Amino acid sequence: MMVLVYVTCSNEEESIKIAENLLKERLCGCSNIIKDIKSMYWWENEIEKDNESILILKTVEDKIDEVIERVKELHSYENPAIIMLPVLKTSDSYLKWIENEIK
Repeated sequence: MMVLVYVTCSNEEESIKIAENLLKERLCGCSNIIKDIKSMYWWENEIEKDNESILILKTVEDKIDEVIERVKELHSYENPAIIMLPVLKTSDSYLKWIENEIK
């Protein structure tokens, strides 16, 4: 099954670094980066407001544990948001392409 992995990063450069590594390691077949978002969240009993970027990785469910571990190794945050979202439907040709790019 194809999945999307949603990751918030400190900035566009960190998103690019993580995406390039996972692509080179064939843990994902494609990535998308949304470079400027405003995030608000609780951290250590305070509401934080940060500028971040979103990294979306397209991979398969069998690789999710490896993807999570690798993102954690490459990420600057102590506790990065790494969220797997199942893809309920996509075209057969796109799914086959993603599966063929992942080793």
